[in-house]
Amino acid sequence: MKTLPESRLSRMRRSLTVFAGLLLLWALVTLGDIPAFLLPSPSAVAQALWDNRAYLAYHTLITASEIACGLLAGVLLGATLALCMIFSPRLQRWLMPLVLTSQAIPVFALAPLLVLWFGFGMSAKVVMAVLVIFFPVTSAFFDGLRRVNNDYLDLARTLRASPWAQLRHVRLMAALPAFGSGLRMAAAVAPIGAIIGEWVGSAEGLGYVMLNANARMQTDICFAALFILVLMTVLLWVTVDALLLRLIDWAPEND
Repeated sequence: MKTLPESRLSRMRRSLTVFAGLLLLWALVTLGDIPAFLLPSPSAVAQALWDNRAYLAYHTLITASEIACGLLAGVLLGATLALCMIFSPRLQRWLMPLVLTSQAIPVFALAPLLVLWFGFGMSAKVVMAVLVIFFPVTSAFFDGLRRVNNDYLDLARTLRASPWAQLRHVRLMAALPAFGSGLRMAAAVAPIGAIIGEWVGSAEGLGYVMLNANARMQTDICFAALFILVLMTVLLWVTVDALLLRLIDWAPEND
């Protein structure tokens, strides 16, 4: 049976230790005279999770579907832009300012416009997630593609490899570790766009649950939704990281 490398086990132990420490600190703080509507205890949040499990599960599925669609579309868009810019310097000069400008505009400023253009359904949340996700993928993948060792490319040309063969066997293989770094970053920020979209205009999703609970002073439900969102983000990142470790096991950082 294959065991986890010691470094990964150490990271898991440290993560669990930090989580346990934060949970203990939270429990100790709530023992004071802090009102429950300001900071509920861990036990109150756990009770809210259980009492509202069906309600929270429904809205979790909505947010998870928005995140999944946004992550898929954002990764495809980011990878496509990086490939276009690496093969066409002229196109790069036009696309790079647009890519940078998309990140210079605050997401909160775009959210009301996207809701106005795409409606209150799922589309606006997916577009919002794509805007947050595609930039780290584009920048990391483009950087990896342009840092390919020229000796490898010269050897491929000497062997009369076609441009497609050079891309597939040299450029892509060399850029995959950088692409993996961008994908990990995308997985970590994927929920941001969806949640912001739900805050601006939605009747479903964990963002809606948090806003609705906050307006009703139901802080325990708000914390319960936040806990689910954090857990969802961590699981998404761990899943992406595990897939990359398996698919790009030859990369130095995966040792």
